[in-house]
Amino acid sequence: MRGATHAKWAACAAAVVLAATACGGGGSDSGGGGGEGIISSSWGDPQNPLEPANTNEVQGGKVLDMIFRGLKRYDPKTGEAKNMLAEKIETTDSQHFTITLKDGWKFSNDEPVTAQSFVDAWNYGADVSKKQNNSPFFSDIVGYSDVHPASGDPKAKTMSGLVVKDPKTFTVALKEKFSTWPETLGYQAFSPLPKAFFTDHDGWLKKPVGNGPYSVDSYTKGTGMKLRKWDAYTGADKAVNGGVDLKVYTDNNTAYTDLISGNLDLVDDIPAQQLKNVKNDLGDRYINQPALIIQTLTFPLYDPKWSKEGMEKVRIGISMAINRDEITKQIFKETRTPAKDWTSKALGDKGGFSATACGEACSFNPTEAKKLIDSVGLPGGKVTLTSNVDTGSHREWMDAVCNSINNALGEGPVCTVNPVGTFADFRNQQSSYKLAGPFRSGWQADYPLIQNFLEPLYFTGASSNYGKFSNADFDKLIDEANRESDTAKATAKFQEAEKILAAQMPSIPLWYQNGSAGHSERISDVELNQFSVPVYDQIKVS
Repeated sequence: MRGATHAKWAACAAAVVLAATACGGGGSDSGGGGGEGIISSSWGDPQNPLEPANTNEVQGGKVLDMIFRGLKRYDPKTGEAKNMLAEKIETTDSQHFTITLKDGWKFSNDEPVTAQSFVDAWNYGADVSKKQNNSPFFSDIVGYSDVHPASGDPKAKTMSGLVVKDPKTFTVALKEKFSTWPETLGYQAFSPLPKAFFTDHDGWLKKPVGNGPYSVDSYTKGTGMKLRKWDAYTGADKAVNGGVDLKVYTDNNTAYTDLISGNLDLVDDIPAQQLKNVKNDLGDRYINQPALIIQTLTFPLYDPKWSKEGMEKVRIGISMAINRDEITKQIFKETRTPAKDWTSKALGDKGGFSATACGEACSFNPTEAKKLIDSVGLPGGKVTLTSNVDTGSHREWMDAVCNSINNALGEGPVCTVNPVGTFADFRNQQSSYKLAGPFRSGWQADYPLIQNFLEPLYFTGASSNYGKFSNADFDKLIDEANRESDTAKATAKFQEAEKILAAQMPSIPLWYQNGSAGHSERISDVELNQFSVPVYDQIKVS
């Protein structure tokens, strides 16, 4: 999805008016949840309204994961894609699929979930006129180019590769074989939508209606969102609490302070400044575990200064000038691991992680870094790093990266930081291709496949390819890997594609990020899934 752009936080005790459960949250507000208690959790405003096909960042995705369920769902412990609304997904050729739904599923407005609910949602997501960020996730379906042409007006309103057979069954025809396509269907872009989404779109955006264990009670931008347990939910993963109050913070240190002082129940991004204290502060209420997240710096290859011939030497040189070992130890205190490839160590070797993919280009070598950079020269003689700084301790590590680059070059402050105040502002600049230098572009996986770390970010025209990298050989290898029915052979193809990234360095792998969280004594059974998102529906309130 979603760049791992954890934008969280706004002050609670510091006078931000938030939800009615008081600043720490809970109390007895059952909101239809049977009185089990309400959890208060840190959050950040999503970049866009919460349409499933338009949300490709963490904060919006966090809500969609609570209010929607799709054909598949990724097991919170193993990451395995298990059938949710799908009774079965059948194919004989990895190109034509028949999907049968389970009985009894409804949206929280009591509307039944049918095959048409999925087909209408997917056609909406693909429609070029709707300007949905996740449109490329539907590009494998026959007829996508008719509803989403590269230029000009659409030739059709629906994709011919989607056909409803009956209320419980629809078929999908893909343009080419895609052996792991069913495994992608747990991603939120593939969620079903109720008729109300289309008949009263503005009303739906103000108060989204889904089919998950929670329903949206209220949302005030800049303040927070209240979600309440939906008692009529039919899934096996019913919420064991009464609901969740997501509270907007613009400073994760403030959120941490509120947690320690008893004014907040859950923080799911421990700030770097607090890592030295967190074990003493929280004891076994501190969670630190591997996650499917990588932090990167992406180059704006839409800018000729960074994409001209020979600039790959400079990009590789900048990578070699970064002392990942020192930064992860000094700033992140064992919550980050220096990156060796463009995926995640949490995938494991069988899943496609490679400790050798980046090779020397990801090893700290200031002498070689200076040689490579000097051979071509930095554009304008300097480099500026950009990120939002309201969360994730991004200012700290960007300063450290610049210091490392400046020390390697030995020429004074050629590297500087461009801090952007809010996540939403940063994302808007990033997605409109307005950044003139390397920018933060971490990635939190949408599903636990190596394909998801490569295709959405580096395939030509892909949904999250914000640097506009384009390489025909890379695209060819990705297509071949997707068509490969043998998992081991497909993984090898993806890893071969990574070699092109190592040679071109469109994005610098920095470190793999753990999921980190802390919680109050009044809640228990707090776990993070493989994507580092709290499993809210299983948290108990005392």
